[in-house]
Amino acid sequence: QVQLVESGGGFVQPGGSLRLSCAASGSIFSMDSMGWYRQSPGKEREMVALIVSNGFASYLDSVKGRFNISRDKTKNTVYLQMNMLKPEDTAVYYCRLNQRGFLSWGQGTQVTVSS
Repeated sequence: QVQLVESGGGFVQPGGSLRLSCAASGSIFSMDSMGWYRQSPGKEREMVALIVSNGFASYLDSVKGRFNISRDKTKNTVYLQMNMLKPEDTAVYYCRLNQRGFLSWGQGTQVTVSS
């Protein structure tokens, strides 16, 4: 069984920054990819940023240039640095681990951007 624990969410004013962390533990046998997804009320969950095993990262168009995903393999942890936050970034952010097609999700962390 895999546990993903997210942290770092909160309330921030537009233009501010937050850093999310997701630590994976348990039955970790392969980290094909780790990613951050978000979901706001009435909307579908969407991929925000993804980093694959070779380090290649991809981003949702609306966050390119503002968000950065990184990882620490020694700690099985992935980070999402979010800068220049906008009200439309408000959502619950979820971490996801893909191990050979087996998906594990974190419990989510709320990010609220408002003046």
